[in-house]
Amino acid sequence: MSIIDRYSSHLPASYSNSPQGRFVSLLLVRKVESEAIFRTEGSGEPLNREFVFAGRASRDQQNSIIPRIVISKRKQTAVERRTGRELLRRFDLLKGKNERVCSLNTNTPCEWCVDCMLYGYAAGGGGSQRSRVITDDAFSLHSADVITGQRQFNALFDNSTMYDPESGKRSTSINTDEYIRPESLFIDIETLKDVTPDELRYVLGNLFRSARYGAISSRIGKLENILAGVVFSDCELFSNLELTQAVYDVLGDGKDLDFPLHQSQVERAVRLVTGVLLRDLPGRHVALSEEEVGELRREIVALYSDEAALETMLRQMTASYGPRA
Repeated sequence: MSIIDRYSSHLPASYSNSPQGRFVSLLLVRKVESEAIFRTEGSGEPLNREFVFAGRASRDQQNSIIPRIVISKRKQTAVERRTGRELLRRFDLLKGKNERVCSLNTNTPCEWCVDCMLYGYAAGGGGSQRSRVITDDAFSLHSADVITGQRQFNALFDNSTMYDPESGKRSTSINTDEYIRPESLFIDIETLKDVTPDELRYVLGNLFRSARYGAISSRIGKLENILAGVVFSDCELFSNLELTQAVYDVLGDGKDLDFPLHQSQVERAVRLVTGVLLRDLPGRHVALSEEEVGELRREIVALYSDEAALETMLRQMTASYGPRA
């Protein structure tokens, strides 16, 4: 029996318009594997950052406030959502009512595909679906001072110089970008509400298959999503910031964190502090063991390696939302 089937009693068997209060929290370590830039918009803009306490144990010490780099919630799900839509498009599953092709940011959602029903939509005609993939800002484990650097860039002409061979004018396209260093780590919780077993498989597939985030993603921004834990509950868990600060306390033990940190070391810390923080959670919860999390990932990899099984799952999931009008 698969891991998801083993815990299916914590998930609704089918989609329902009525909230049921069943949550699945995916505890993630987002590992930057190349230079990356997470900013609001435009070249030359600074990286998104917030000044917060380094850890939970030092909140009463003013000198423990540090700047942390932030990956905004929309920068996360936008990538993962498009990863899933590529898959749906491959199987011609992005058509809804009246065979209308589903499109993002054009006010023409199909109101029926897996993407619309899971990540949400709002149509100009009045229809809407609230996203059941709940995200929040992800915070860097280290201080921004530790994990950032700067790169200068320019735009050369055809003769590989800064001078236009025809006009003789010098290029003004020279600037400096602030970037995030490779091996930087971000702690994140992606919360799924009232998702079916197949919807959970779909979201996990999007997470594992998404590879590039942030600005200039065609050249930089390589990132790996590491699943450190899974918790089934009847309420939301603690915040991303609280989890990040707790992990910082465990790994730092009152000192500044080394950089870079071993991935396995951070995963163990996430699982450790999750167990501690869950003690104060006002609700029921069940957490997967380390072995079960590893088995779950292998199940998703096997599913996405089997084209026929994957297509069957996606078509069954699409049909479960009901007939198209």
